[in-house]
Amino acid sequence: MKLTVPDIVRAETPLVMVTAYDYAGAQQAARAGVDLILVGDSLGNMVQGHPSTTPVRLEHVIYHTEIVRRGAPDTFLIADLPFGTYTTGLQDGLRHTVRLMQESGADAVKLEGATPEVLDLTRVLARNGIPVMGHVGLLPQTAVNQGGLKVQGRDEDGARAVLDGALALQEAGAFAVVLEAIPARLARLVTERLSVPTIGIGAGLHCRGQVLVYHDILGIFEGDKKIAKRYAELGAQATAALGEYAREVRERAFPTRENSFVIKDDVLDKLY
Repeated sequence: MKLTVPDIVRAETPLVMVTAYDYAGAQQAARAGVDLILVGDSLGNMVQGHPSTTPVRLEHVIYHTEIVRRGAPDTFLIADLPFGTYTTGLQDGLRHTVRLMQESGADAVKLEGATPEVLDLTRVLARNGIPVMGHVGLLPQTAVNQGGLKVQGRDEDGARAVLDGALALQEAGAFAVVLEAIPARLARLVTERLSVPTIGIGAGLHCRGQVLVYHDILGIFEGDKKIAKRYAELGAQATAALGEYAREVRERAFPTRENSFVIKDDVLDKLY
């Protein structure tokens, strides 16, 4: 049964969230029993091959979220609002959010940061019944302003910004907050201070949930091994399998009779 926002807020066991970008990945995540699926703008790195998430457009997120929705119809589905869709004014943010929700089948949206503009949009969306997941710590969309893809919140000012941002997002109506790449003890403090769930990625054990990227979990993509534990090495297995296929084709060992179709002799004789 698909979780609701109250279910997520009240969850007593750690929430399991996985990113997915396609039908097969969504099916596998749903069959594994994950609680939440995120269609992250990390598809820019994992699927599109970009060095950052900046080139991802709203149309891309809508397209992939539609696909994931079909693969996991009964799993709570969150979609990222990509770079530039909510930083050009409240009206733009509202329009893009409504389009994303209407066209993709997402149950909620995720926004990065806790700027006044993000908080204003979160308030308006929450008041109008659109669930919003917040995101503080490392912010991939604007990481260039944070010195790159680095751990955040290690000094007093940085730690205060993470805590204050998370509290502000909760006050604005966010039903959960992602904590990315922050010290574990800081994440524990933030989690203790919030009444809504924290979802950690590179934020230690004491968050109320965890999220990892599908490709990282399965060893398909060479991601950050500090943050992402690899539970399989499917990338290496896929490369080996493709290499074996290439060898058999070149040696005419594939296809065999088992992989071929037959025709009766009398039918074929009439063609000569």
